[in-house]
Amino acid sequence: MNDDQALIAAQEALKAWGVEMSPRLIKNRENIVLEAASPDGQRAALRLHRPGYQSDDAIRSELWWSEALVAAGMIVPQPIRTLAGEVLATGGPRVASLVTWLEGAPLGEGGVQLAMAPQAQADLHEALGAELARLHLASDAMERPEAFEREVLDLDALLGEDPSWGRFWENASLSEEEAHLLLTCRDKLRAVIGAHAAADGDFGLIHADALRENVLVQGDDVRLIDFDDGVFGFRMYELGVAMSQNWDQANEADLGGALLRGYASVRALPENAAALLDAFTVMRAMASCGWVIGRYADDHPAVRDYAERAIAMAKRFV
Repeated sequence: MNDDQALIAAQEALKAWGVEMSPRLIKNRENIVLEAASPDGQRAALRLHRPGYQSDDAIRSELWWSEALVAAGMIVPQPIRTLAGEVLATGGPRVASLVTWLEGAPLGEGGVQLAMAPQAQADLHEALGAELARLHLASDAMERPEAFEREVLDLDALLGEDPSWGRFWENASLSEEEAHLLLTCRDKLRAVIGAHAAADGDFGLIHADALRENVLVQGDDVRLIDFDDGVFGFRMYELGVAMSQNWDQANEADLGGALLRGYASVRALPENAAALLDAFTVMRAMASCGWVIGRYADDHPAVRDYAERAIAMAKRFV
């Protein structure tokens, strides 16, 4: 769906909320996201969901989760119901949802060095660690409805023969030697993460996509947005995702330490948290190397970009 088609579809979808306006396109990627208005005129975010990614029930589960987090005292986007009292509008070319707008600027951008002073970077990562711990505490305390549906990202889904995000060692841009390196890295990751799983490593609902653009900065606080990738997964994977864009920063170790320190101020970490953070950070790079397979043509620059990051991180890890 191109930008013009997205705007037309968005205008049509907003009728389910009784809203007549021309929304502003924010991003046209997997989900199409637009700035719109709620029925009472407040700023809101309209999402046109990517067909075939999440089922309607899985999207409803995500929105139920958001409401439950708000009820638990967290500040996250929550659904705005249609005139029919539903959280989804399903009559258009794409399923649509409308959620409350959160103010704030993204923590940063992937592939771009963080701009703020090093101490500010560390302070915000400490705040992020604490916010993720609060998310996990609140999620564990919820009594989920029977119809609650989210993917399970366990050891096999991460590192099995058919990982959920794709067989990363089969990225089309890899040489035979590079593919072998990623398979070697996969074996080492299976050993580390497998031992964590065997020891009943902390596992439950996670945001699973706490990248910089999904972390809004509000003064000294941070807020999470875009729960579309939320899954049942390893809690340390959550922290690895947050670190995966910091892998080439000179202060990577300081940021990782701050993230762990913030998390531990709210919720207990495993004894080997630093080693697990390293492993799950690399794990996210491997997953992303597989994620591009089938989403881009084999010769698209993004396919090689993700592969090169995975190769660099695998060399360091192995």
